[in-house]
Amino acid sequence: MKQKLLNSPMIYAFGMLAMMIPSQAFSSFYTYYYVDKLGLSIGLATLARTIFLIWDAVNQPIFGYWSDRTRTRFGRRRPWIFIASPLFALAFILVFSPPVNLSESGLFTWFLVMLVFYEAVAAIIWVNYGALFPELFKGDRVRTKASAIQQGYQIVAILIGTAFTPVLFNALGFGNMAVIYSLVFLIFMALFLCFIKEDEEASKGPQLKLKEAFKATLKNKPFWLVNISNSFAQTVNGLLSATIPFYAKYVLHIPEKQNTILFAAVFVSVIPLVAVWYWLLRRMDPVKGWRLSLIMYACAVIAFWFGYNLTSGIIAGVVVGFGLAGFLVSPPMVNSRIIDLDVAKTGSRREGIYTAVSSFIVRSSGLISSVSFFVVGVIFGYESGDNPGPDPESTFRYLISVVPLILLSISIIISFFVKIEDRM
Repeated sequence: MKQKLLNSPMIYAFGMLAMMIPSQAFSSFYTYYYVDKLGLSIGLATLARTIFLIWDAVNQPIFGYWSDRTRTRFGRRRPWIFIASPLFALAFILVFSPPVNLSESGLFTWFLVMLVFYEAVAAIIWVNYGALFPELFKGDRVRTKASAIQQGYQIVAILIGTAFTPVLFNALGFGNMAVIYSLVFLIFMALFLCFIKEDEEASKGPQLKLKEAFKATLKNKPFWLVNISNSFAQTVNGLLSATIPFYAKYVLHIPEKQNTILFAAVFVSVIPLVAVWYWLLRRMDPVKGWRLSLIMYACAVIAFWFGYNLTSGIIAGVVVGFGLAGFLVSPPMVNSRIIDLDVAKTGSRREGIYTAVSSFIVRSSGLISSVSFFVVGVIFGYESGDNPGPDPESTFRYLISVVPLILLSISIIISFFVKIEDRM
């Protein structure tokens, strides 16, 4: 049984399940919690995110470089994940447990410090987890299957992290919610670490020095185009998750406890739709399949514009779920193909650096999302839950539909410039 589970797509996906439950709860509710519940201004929230990204620009590639050059009897990636996991659990709890009665400047300071701490340890885990994918799974068909299973687990995690989270924090508070999710994270991550074994041969190849490694990565045009395109699409993922609680309150005018139903409409529908995209993508070139998923996602977000009550919101959520499912499955296949070609060209396996730089580019979507939130808020006069302005409905109708459509259109345009060789 253990041999059957070792390095299986199902076990690999346990790592995604572990990380995504707290990560999705974080991305969906930290802005809502600090801005609407605690009264932190959008301007200060955006400033904190900007400061973090300056730090993130440095730590992501360095973490990837260190990971590639790590040599232990336990592998290159697993030791990093093992060390970072308890720190991640602690950071997640602290994000949602600020001291009471802080001034706005005190709340901003707490938010900034905890954000930097949380994102640093999260980056270590994501970089090393992502670097394992092209090493463990070889060939387009196997990768398509592994990606579909991984994203199926991810959707389950997203559903828990979004739809179930309002139930938890309404019943127990944000701090207790964070404790529960941290325990769940540690249990699933332990299962992942027990049944993943790295390829010993992968760590024996030559490794480029820091300057040469980054120079080779910077010169890889398809890699940059794919990940810049993905960053705009990933912005939409984060923006939708962060905006849905506001959309439910100010546009659909439904009570907070019904947020669970709205989140479920999006993410429950994605679970069977991942299977549909798996069937489509295994019959297509990875780049063409990825591009199709972006086009379908762009068409889908328009549906949120027409929401006005819970029923119409649910219908829009199901439509968006189809586009989201395709985008979740397709990017790992394209990035893995790029890494394979790089190995064939350089003889050096640098999944860590590629994953780190890719992660940084895509994670920079958080800044795009924050800036979009801030700009649209300024235009319509929304400042915080204490001062929502004269037209909060328009604020969040534009944020959940028009802004995502613009971002996905940019992503699609960039995707047409991506050309990846078929031969290695």
